Amino acid sequence: MPKFELPPLPYDFAALEPHIDAQTMQIHHDKHHAAYVNNLNTALEKHADLQNKSAEDLLKGLKSLPEDIQMAVRNNGGGHVNHTMFWEIMGPKGGGEPSGALADAIKKAFGDFATFKTQLQDAGMKRFGSGWAWLVKEGSGVKIISTANQDNPLTDGLTPVLGVDVWEHAYYLKYQNRRADYLAAWWNIVNWDEVAKRFGK
Repeated sequence: MPKFELPPLPYDFAALEPHIDAQTMQIHHDKHHAAYVNNLNTALEKHADLQNKSAEDLLKGLKSLPEDIQMAVRNNGGGHVNHTMFWEIMGPKGGGEPSGALADAIKKAFGDFATFKTQLQDAGMKRFGSGWAWLVKEGSGVKIISTANQDNPLTDGLTPVLGVDVWEHAYYLKYQNRRADYLAAWWNIVNWDEVAKRFGK
């Protein structure tokens, strides 16, 4: 029995239209995310001692894993954790702005919400090739970083509270090479309640 499983999408494939199209969601979830899960399970097949760890713990302790599986866990464990979060921090009733402690932390770090949005989009635009732009928790505050491929901030001791996927497969069917348009539209589907929950943990 494979340990890691593909989590169901928390909403219908078409729920994020018109900002992300149903076909992209279906391929992204059922094909890309499923492949990360399958490849992660395959990587751990010969390592029974690691099969009881969460994917998050594997990423946190990446450098202590056997060398022969480090890259597979980095890529596929990261892909699994990143996408599981991505589906959860989006939703059909998304958009607007955060409130409470998260809003305060964003204001303290960036001055205001508009500046934060601009800087996160900038991080997504400047990520060369494939990767992610993140809002991460550092101490009691927050900062923006970006990572390549499926690298997750947990590996560097940071806690991700929001991440936007800038791999081409996340937007190309609808937006083609217009990554900026995708990033601008993405704010309309952010589920700030879920992001705030992650910040509060």
